Amino acid sequence: MQKYNIAIVGATGAVGQEFLKILAEREFPVGKLSLLATARSAGKLIEWQGQSYTVAETSPEAFAGIDIALFAGGSASTVFAQDAVARGAVVIDNSSAFRLDPAVPLVVPEVNPQDVAWHKGIIANPNCSTIIMAAAIKPIFDAAGIKRIVVSTYQAVSGAGREGIEELAAQTRELVEGREVTAQVFPYQIAYNLIPRIDVFQEGDYTKEEWKMVKETQKIFHAENMAITATTVRVPVFRSHSESINIETERKITASQAREVLAQAPGLVLIDDPSADKYPMPLFAADTDAVYVGRIREDLSIERGLNLWVVGDQIRKGAATNAVQIAELLLK
Repeated sequence: MQKYNIAIVGATGAVGQEFLKILAEREFPVGKLSLLATARSAGKLIEWQGQSYTVAETSPEAFAGIDIALFAGGSASTVFAQDAVARGAVVIDNSSAFRLDPAVPLVVPEVNPQDVAWHKGIIANPNCSTIIMAAAIKPIFDAAGIKRIVVSTYQAVSGAGREGIEELAAQTRELVEGREVTAQVFPYQIAYNLIPRIDVFQEGDYTKEEWKMVKETQKIFHAENMAITATTVRVPVFRSHSESINIETERKITASQAREVLAQAPGLVLIDDPSADKYPMPLFAADTDAVYVGRIREDLSIERGLNLWVVGDQIRKGAATNAVQIAELLLK
């Protein structure tokens, strides 16, 4: 089997570490592996597949001979992605830098795999919440069309990286021990609290995270007229994002029909049995690759409406797994 030289930029972070785990799990044909990060992390040793790798500082020269460069996100993308492409690598980028660039495909493999074919060296990985929603609504889109989406997210602290996880854990200990709570990663205490703001506020007092869900979903589905509104909320959950999605379809589809198409869709797991109190929860979705769908019911306030409850691990399917799946599409 042909093997491919892989570089991981941001290898020491949460998504970078997940890249390594998923490459191993999916038996990706890795030849040479280059682990790259900032100067501060250079020199660290990382064990992978029985070998020890030394993390190097990211530089343009580090991409010589690399076939696929997986960028975990952050400022490195704008600094080094074009250098990687110039040296012959295909960049799969997890940052927001290229997602809305019309010359760059924005891909969820279960939704628009065909868009990989027109890349010019860079393929963008969508926002984590966008990926989870797009995978869940694709079967509905194909079966009945989608006119409008109203989505509210319940996003885990790991969406803010390792620092977010550590802050929730620390604040929980502080509260239990009766000490003063310190907040550095999030603008307010997140333990035992909800914060209805993720990223900065932008046009119309929507946050950047909310606009990502709107604009990225329209691009992925090639549906500029799809009406979408979003409210994104940080919740005191360590891992896995949840989403309440209300859909108005172009054509009538019943809840039963929706369950049927969702049950058959790749990458989805249907958990929808109210009589047995079964539905998706972040507790069970963590560290898995599937997107879980349940609480499927018709919206009785409109003629063609559906409600869905969707959960997915935003570090895996919402980031690293989706990127590796894109790499697998390249191999094909």
